[in-house]
Amino acid sequence: MSILELQNVRKIYGEKENQVKALQNVNMQVEEGEFVAIVGTSGSGKSTLLNLIGGLDNPTQGKIFIKNREIGSLSRKELTIFRRRNIGFVFQNYSLMPVLNVYDNVALPITFDRGKHINHKYIEELLRELGLWEKRKKYPNELSGGQQQRVAIARALVNKPAILLCDEPTGNLDSATTIEVMGLLKSSCRKYKQTILMVTHNEAIAQTCDRVIHIEDGEILTGKRSFQAKGGEQS
Repeated sequence: MSILELQNVRKIYGEKENQVKALQNVNMQVEEGEFVAIVGTSGSGKSTLLNLIGGLDNPTQGKIFIKNREIGSLSRKELTIFRRRNIGFVFQNYSLMPVLNVYDNVALPITFDRGKHINHKYIEELLRELGLWEKRKKYPNELSGGQQQRVAIARALVNKPAILLCDEPTGNLDSATTIEVMGLLKSSCRKYKQTILMVTHNEAIAQTCDRVIHIEDGEILTGKRSFQAKGGEQS
């Protein structure tokens, strides 16, 4: 079943001679539970695509459906609530709150959702699974880069989102930590039946995903340098 569908999506920045066509005629479908890598050179439109899917920006043309809801038809308030309850974000720079400890950083998205019960048992389970429970009272500046990224992943998972959007989540990490973070993302994908879209410039990482989408000059390449790769199985 498709959880995500893009129909003829275009994104243009600027006007007249300053126009930049960031995305052109993008059509794609993603099935529930898929782990999809989005690859392409710098400036090819990868992050723009992720921002549009996440409702952080609006397409110039076209429609985006998530769980059969066209997100462009939602009011700003409806979109904020829909995004908070259905989409998780993991960025390259972690984006943690320096004044909050690990536990409070992870719980933060739930505290924004007024009236929603904070499931402390689930947060503990998440932190234990990510090897962070002993660090729960530490602050971001007391953690390594890999630990900070794991906190960011826990925060993105705390609302049990249907879709997890990851923009270069391993970009600042060494190779050993990269393997660890990829393993965490895959196990989360399986355990919580989540759909993950991950932007990466690393072809080797992309090949471990279920499917790879290549973008060049704002267009999805079909049949060119594209490959299918099945990843995430437990050995």
